[in-house]
Amino acid sequence: MRGQRAALRPSRAQTRGAAIAALVALAPLLPAAAVALGSHEVDARLPYLCTLPSGPQTATVRIRATVPDRATVGETIEAADVSTTLELPAAVAAELTALEAATVRMETTLTVGVGQNGGSTDVTWLGTAQPAAVPAEGPLTLTSTGDVPALTTGTAGELTLTAGNLAVGLAPSKADGTPTGPASLSVSCVPGPDAEGRTLAGIPVTPGSTGTPGPGAPSTPPTAPASSPASFPSSSAAPSGQPSTPGGRETAGGAAGAPPDPASASVAGKGPRVATGNAPGAAARPKAPPCVTEKPTSTSLSAYITGYSNVRKLDGASLIPVSCVQLEQGEPVIDFRPDGSIHLLQKSEGSLLYQGRKQSPPFTSTFLTFGFAPTTATLVLEQAGPLIVESDVLLVFPDNIAETYIRVPLVLRVLDVEVNGTPLDVGPGCRTVKPLASPEPQPAKYPGDHLVLLGKGQLLNGTDATGYVLTSGGPLTGEVTVPAFKGCGAGGENLDRLLTAAISGPGNHIRQIQGQTCAVGVEVPTEGQCTADRQPYVVPKPER
Repeated sequence: MRGQRAALRPSRAQTRGAAIAALVALAPLLPAAAVALGSHEVDARLPYLCTLPSGPQTATVRIRATVPDRATVGETIEAADVSTTLELPAAVAAELTALEAATVRMETTLTVGVGQNGGSTDVTWLGTAQPAAVPAEGPLTLTSTGDVPALTTGTAGELTLTAGNLAVGLAPSKADGTPTGPASLSVSCVPGPDAEGRTLAGIPVTPGSTGTPGPGAPSTPPTAPASSPASFPSSSAAPSGQPSTPGGRETAGGAAGAPPDPASASVAGKGPRVATGNAPGAAARPKAPPCVTEKPTSTSLSAYITGYSNVRKLDGASLIPVSCVQLEQGEPVIDFRPDGSIHLLQKSEGSLLYQGRKQSPPFTSTFLTFGFAPTTATLVLEQAGPLIVESDVLLVFPDNIAETYIRVPLVLRVLDVEVNGTPLDVGPGCRTVKPLASPEPQPAKYPGDHLVLLGKGQLLNGTDATGYVLTSGGPLTGEVTVPAFKGCGAGGENLDRLLTAAISGPGNHIRQIQGQTCAVGVEVPTEGQCTADRQPYVVPKPER
């Protein structure tokens, strides 16, 4: 909001379901049972001015939702039964009929301003509508339902929700189900000049038992971010299937805010349009292990990751091969904190996958053991617990600063070894006695031994993201201690001490590169992010 124009780019902004951040993805629509006791109905009918390819048209937008009638500091504020109804004049229906359209499907992106104590930010309410018949005469009325973010605030005071710009994608189809030409229409809507009463709800937030100060407590009010959180690419997170570029960033389709090229737009009908070969201007996709998500949901993501890990004792680095990572994104939460800062938080969970197992592909490394003996080992990293992705995006105009922690317990397993060309039988059970261990910044919250990787990213308004963003990828770094080994040896020979002396120890630096994610379960995956069979399109290259 705040004067921003929410122009639709169907090849990206219509993607349902990638996240945060630039960084996370929004969660599925909350069920009505999730709304706190004591709620009220939002039902607002507002005049809008919509710009279609044929010109401007007046329209009516009806926004409905169920929201709590009150909340306390720190309590999650959730909306349910959210719907957006767009009534377009008869001229629009006639325009679709001229395209030989029998049905039309709609996707909506509604910008909602969230304000409290003089500060504000924007969130995005996403929606899709089932295909509806194009009327022979009269107005065209379509209703979408979809994803909304949950909110929390660390400060008392009324929290308001205000309707803002609406971006609409229309995908018309002929009677036989094939798309018309063009395959989609981009509609950008703004509140009309006489659209008074755009405040959808005012929710009083009280201190509760925490004693949090009331309105005016923050020393500096929250600053409206340069773009709404939903314009960030989820954890990662985002709204699952969210674009990988921040709002306002120029893409291959042209300058930000420009209408999409119909040839690159989403296609309605029997199947989604996905990347079937190279993205425009891209090199051939390198080979990669299979990364097919079974039974994906609207919040499923997948990506490839690869990189190097130093082995300090051997004064060398081991290449960790391209590995498949699959994630289920958690519910994003907007957190208003007492210091006036606004954070977008998301916690997701996933796993490595290789041939049906939670592990990396086998990889081979060669070192000079004890400085003189050339030793080649085939290794595997096996997952011993959940892979957790935790993203925190600080929304500060004009920057959006993200930190993403990835935590996963990994056991290092040795499959076979050759010393100076001679096989050394390590047996079938050679592995570290416990998972690899990294320094943990929150040991009380995340106890036990596990690998910790940190990715940092920054999004300056109107430019590309730098560093790491969950859905667009980037570098992740960490440091790990390799534990002692057990179960190594065959025929009565115990090689545990030999491998422990050669490999185990602290201070091993890790640098991993994650590629662009694929929003696996969305109806219309973004071109260049997924292959035709819904695998990650981008295969990253390792960097030291």
